[in-house]
Formats: sequence, structure tokens, C-alpha cells
Amino acid sequence: MTIQGIIKKAIKRLELEGKLLTPDAYSEAFCKEASKAGMTTEDCSHIDKATKSLNKEFQKELTQYRIKTMQEFTRFIISKLNRTNPSQCLETLDAQTALMKRMLQVVEVLHNKEASDLAVKSIDLLNQSPNASQIDQFRQLWINFLTTYDDTFLQSLSALGKIDNTNLKESIQNLNIPLTNSSSSSAASDLSKISNLLVSSLVPSIASSANDKIANVSEKIRKNPSLLDSASISAEVKSAISLRIALDKESVKEMVESIDGVLDKLSLRLIDMIEKSDNSTIEIQKIKHELESYNEADTTNFKIAHKKLFTIALALEENTQILSKDLHNHSGEVSQLSAKIRKLEDELETAKQESKEDFLTKLYNKRALDEMMNVKEAEFKRYGHNYSIVMFDLDHFKDVNDNYGHDAGDAILSAFAKIIKKEARTVDTIGRFGGEEFMAILSETDTKGGVIFAEKVRAHVEKAKFMYKGKRINVTVSCGVSERATHMSQESVVKTADEFLYKAKTEGRNRVAH
Repeated sequence: MTIQGIIKKAIKRLELEGKLLTPDAYSEAFCKEASKAGMTTEDCSHIDKATKSLNKEFQKELTQYRIKTMQEFTRFIISKLNRTNPSQCLETLDAQTALMKRMLQVVEVLHNKEASDLAVKSIDLLNQSPNASQIDQFRQLWINFLTTYDDTFLQSLSALGKIDNTNLKESIQNLNIPLTNSSSSSAASDLSKISNLLVSSLVPSIASSANDKIANVSEKIRKNPSLLDSASISAEVKSAISLRIALDKESVKEMVESIDGVLDKLSLRLIDMIEKSDNSTIEIQKIKHELESYNEADTTNFKIAHKKLFTIALALEENTQILSKDLHNHSGEVSQLSAKIRKLEDELETAKQESKEDFLTKLYNKRALDEMMNVKEAEFKRYGHNYSIVMFDLDHFKDVNDNYGHDAGDAILSAFAKIIKKEARTVDTIGRFGGEEFMAILSETDTKGGVIFAEKVRAHVEKAKFMYKGKRINVTVSCGVSERATHMSQESVVKTADEFLYKAKTEGRNRVAH
């Protein structure tokens, strides 16, 4: 490429960047275009030559400041010459660092976890003598925090008093939460009901009686339910509950030992009978008499078990020939199978619990959503409690997987799950319906309330910054809303929400349809 071509490209670069045609701007643009074209000119190497003439310390500083023009180089040299008192500069820098640490310590104790965590990390960084790149990285994190911070949640308290977003303490002090006589009476009534339930729960369900400690705590709560509001009673209640569990466990242990004793005697006698092979009927008759003479006074809690054991002996008398052939050979196998069955039952119960949670998002999975839908449908049919369904689908999610990989897609799904869970109430049910599709079951909510909730989630997602390996991924979500009260069946309300979701997709995405 010729010099004239580079000159034209330099002038065009300035026009595209919106810069004036000044000597410094032109010189910088010319050198960039010359470097891009692989051409070396003496005019573009002045800074490199001048830099090499400085000592190594100044060369290192020039690299950190990223000086590109002779004007910047001249300012650097002048600033070095003007520093007649280096120790004063160092003291100023130390003072500025100390002030920054103190400001971060103030942020650390404020009532915002995200800001506090970032402040702690920033203090740690300053204590490690960071370089310019590390400081710039944390500067960007603070910019991200200020950009995404949303304090509109304070407006939910506006019904109770004036809210000042710049003064949280004053806002809390201005809240007016009246406590009427009726609410006080209602609270006392609730405490009385809770105390009765608590006292009932302290009574051992298996042990024959409670001990003095449990009785004393129960009597104290029964006489004065308001104690439940105090922290002092908490430790006593926990101790009483632990004691009650211990009593039940001890009673169960005694019961099991008692039954084990009977079963051991029965098993030994049966094996002995089978080994002798002769006089089997006589031996089982002896077992019957032994069970009949078993001391019922020692097994008051086991009359039913005692009766069942006696019935077993009667059945054994009728099936002596079959038992004598098989029992001895299979007694070991039966014990092993019993142990395996208990283990499988435990594993099955664990699997049932785990199967209700989506492994990636930690929300309910489709099976759990179906169960919750059945519960809400039963409440609607019996009590008329209305509910709304909101279907969510992440827009262009396939493009995220294709362009950034499935790990990025999983990260987006997890981040979205946190957003929708944050916006939901505790009475709402949120789950992953399948793939990038999610469902919200909103209790006591009509279509209008469902649309408000869906719009909050949509706006939150649009404003959020989804980052993966330093790259920002733009994400939006489409929503469909329907309510149970306007539909004939549970299936139709879900179908309508899904149809509205499809409508939101076809009308341009990133919207709520209802």
C-alpha cells in the first residue's frame, strides 16, 4: 500500500471515529493505519525511540500508562519533572488508599449483601498491591453493581409510611404499624392455640408417660402462652422435644427387645424341631403353650403382636411338613432378602424426594408441578380459591447453546431460575416445565395479578446482565398468562397459558400475552 492510500484511510478513520482533524489525532490515526498495513515509518517510531532512552523504571511506568502519542509522552515527562517532592506524592497515594479502604469498610456494613461482599473483595485486593488491570476489573464490577441495583422493593412499604430511598433508617422509623385491640386479642388467641398444639406435641407418642422436665415445660406454656414470644423459652422447648424423642426411642427399643425375645425363642425351637424331624407336631404344640403362658404383664403394649405370634404358631401346626422341608435351607436367604428390601425401601424413599427437584435449577420439576396443580385444583373445587398459571420460555435459547455452548445455556437457566424465584411469593409454586420452559402457579391470583408478576420477571430478565466467561449474553423471555376461574378444567387453563405463550413468541417475543 502507498503512503497516499494510508493517508486516505487515516482521514476516513477520523471521520468514522468523529474526531477533529488535528495534528495529534491525524498522527495517531496515520500510525495505526500504517501499522495495520505492515509499513514502518520513522514518524511513527518516535515514542519507541524516546522510551528506550529512559531508565527501566520510567519505561515500566510508560507501559502501565499506555502512552500512544508524543503529546502524552511529553505530559508524562513534564509530570515527572514537576514532582519536586517524591515523598509527598507517596504520602498522598497512601492517604488516598487508606481513605478508599475506609470507604469500602463503610459499604461493607451497609444493608446490602451484594455491595458488602464486593467491598470485602475490594479491600482484599487493595491489601495485595494490585496492578492497573486488576483495579480496572474491580472498577467494572462496581459499575455493574450501580447499573443493576434496584431499590424499588422499598416502595412496597409505602402504604405504611413515607419512604426515603436515600435514608433507609429514617424510612423504617417512619413506618406506622398500628396494633389494634382486636389484633392484640387475635394474637393472644393464636398464641393460645399454638401453645396447646405445642403441649400436645410434647406428649410422648410411644412412651407410657412423660418425665418431670417435660411436664414442667408443658405446664409453664399452658399457663402462660405469651412465653412463646420470649427467647428464654426456646431452649427449654428444644430440650423438652429432644427428651420426648429420647423417651419414645427408649420405649421402642424395649418393645423391640421384648418381641425379639419371643421371636428368638420361636426360631430356636422351630430349627431344633426341624433338625430332629420327628415329633414335629408335638414340638409346635409346646411352642403354642409357651406363647400362651408368655407374661402379658410385661408386654402391655404388645397384645396385638402377641396375638399375631400365637396365630403364627397355629398356622405352623397346619403346615409342619412344608415348613420342615424349606425353613432350614432358606432361613439365611430370607434374612438377606429382608435386609435388601429395607435398603431398597430407603433408597426408593430418597429417590422419590429427589425426583421432585430439577437437578440444574433446584426448582420443582414437572412431576412436582403436576402434584401442586392437583392440590390447587382441589382447593379451587372445594373452596373456590382461584389461581393463575404463567408459562415462561427463554427467547432464542437454541442460539445461546449453538453460539456459546451448553455450559453457557445451563448457566443462563440457573440464573433465570434465581430471578423468577426472587420475584415470586412464598405461597407461589415455581418449577421447570421442560427445557427452557418454566411454569409459575400463583395462589389466590387472577389474570391481572398474573400479568403483573410476569411483567416483573420479564423486565428483570431484560435488564439483568447475563455473563459467561467474561462475555455478556443478551437474554429475554416471553410469557403467557391464564386464570382458573375463567376455564372449565385444570387442563384447559394450562393449555390456554401455553397458547398465550405461543402468541407472545409470534408477535415478536420479550412480551406478556393474556
